[in-house]
Amino acid sequence: MSKNNIEESVRESLQSYFRDLDGESPDGVYDMVIRLVEKPLLEVVMSQANENQSRAAEWLGLNRNTLRKKLVEHKLL
Repeated sequence: MSKNNIEESVRESLQSYFRDLDGESPDGVYDMVIRLVEKPLLEVVMSQANENQSRAAEWLGLNRNTLRKKLVEHKLL
């Protein structure tokens, strides 16, 4: 899957989300999207890195301590 496919999937999901609101005002969309995207991102990258946090942190461009904090937040540790 290319970057454009991921971008388009996110766009379509958000458009569907707003349609489903049926006129209601959204609340906390940014935090919701980050939370929903971050967990599967961490799961896949950790799996691809063979659970090596240092390697995964490097791939993600994060400090290892930041990655560890995010893994704990998402109950992945």
